Amino acid sequence: MAWLMHDQRDKPRRALLCAVQLPSVDDAELEGSLVELRRLARTLGIEVVGQTSQRRASFDAGAYLGKGKREELKARIEAGEADTLLIDHEVSPSQARNLEKDTGADVMDRTAVILDIFHRHANSRAAKAQVEMVRLEYMAPRMREAASENNTEGRQGGAPGGRGAGESGMELDRRKIRDRIAELAKELESMDRERQTQRARRSNMPRVALVGYTNAGKSTLMRALTASDVYVADKLFATLDTTVRQLLPETSPKILMSDTVGFIKKLPHGLVASFKSTLDEALEASLLAHVIDASDANFEQQLEVTETVLREIGAGEVPRLMVFNKIDRLSAGDRESSGSEPEAAKRAALLAKWPDAMVISAKREADVAALRERFVAFFNAAREEAELAIPFDKQAVRAEIHASCEVLDEAWDEHGARLRVRAEPATLARIKQRLEA
Repeated sequence: MAWLMHDQRDKPRRALLCAVQLPSVDDAELEGSLVELRRLARTLGIEVVGQTSQRRASFDAGAYLGKGKREELKARIEAGEADTLLIDHEVSPSQARNLEKDTGADVMDRTAVILDIFHRHANSRAAKAQVEMVRLEYMAPRMREAASENNTEGRQGGAPGGRGAGESGMELDRRKIRDRIAELAKELESMDRERQTQRARRSNMPRVALVGYTNAGKSTLMRALTASDVYVADKLFATLDTTVRQLLPETSPKILMSDTVGFIKKLPHGLVASFKSTLDEALEASLLAHVIDASDANFEQQLEVTETVLREIGAGEVPRLMVFNKIDRLSAGDRESSGSEPEAAKRAALLAKWPDAMVISAKREADVAALRERFVAFFNAAREEAELAIPFDKQAVRAEIHASCEVLDEAWDEHGARLRVRAEPATLARIKQRLEA
């Protein structure tokens, strides 16, 4: 059964997108969600051949879609139009099982699609372990459902109270899953301690964390700001691992940039919890650069999704700068409605609503340079100047000063070094405490 999760690369798939439109969802929101599901499917290499939706007051408790819609889909599957149904919600194991029985198609819900993408794109040891654990947690209740079904069929075909033919094997698999989840939890705890040690070593350095919706251009911007070889692709969730690089050209003190995993509407809760340690980069940053795809017609919904997740992880109060990216890639509607200067009109409209934002293209050097200067200005605004006297027996502190402060002037006399510096108040207080110790 497809809903037990398996590698979808085994064979090419032809899929129909399916959704239930609840009363609280308008047509534009529904269409936007289906467009996103189509892009998710394309990332997996699944060919989407059509879509269907149904207005209902609630999901069908037994099979998600109503009986009439299931019969319609069965006819389309039997006609060879598709072999897979992609459901634009997370469905229960019993709903997926019944939907498969009634239509004759494999069923993947939105969560399964996202988990498969994460599984393929995880590269680091931590990301692989996090994704594996969430996938196993997703599979466990579905295996219980399958075991229950096998047991029922076994009783119907054999002696009363008999065990289903596959039940003992299912129980063994479920036990293995529980053991593996416990093992992964211990591994992740150990890796989290390692990350905390790494963060502690750079805790005194100014940090900017790039956050935003998946495919908003964070990795492209990261590459442009840091001259790094960060992987870039026009796919959803192309990168899952947090990357930390130095802002270039180098500043004094250095400013670190971190790129975090992207968000998406209806992101499985388990993935948010699993990547909590990765998202802690956002919590510990001095500034969040919220990157938004200005060319996407649904960017305001995407903006709200990111803000919601940031509040969920406790980063709602971290200072942020909104960065509207991809201004060079306007939609056809923008071009038609804005006349001969669509970019200027869109830029003006964005700044009218968000006057403190940056509107850029990560592919333009001048725009990237302006954003870099905005980061530098943010940290300079919070800094104070001070005179520090470093006696000869405290020269170890001098190295820390050069690493964490902007040194404006330095002179020597018979007592040691005298430095005029600019730094954040907390940094100055820490250094003065060390000099007085």
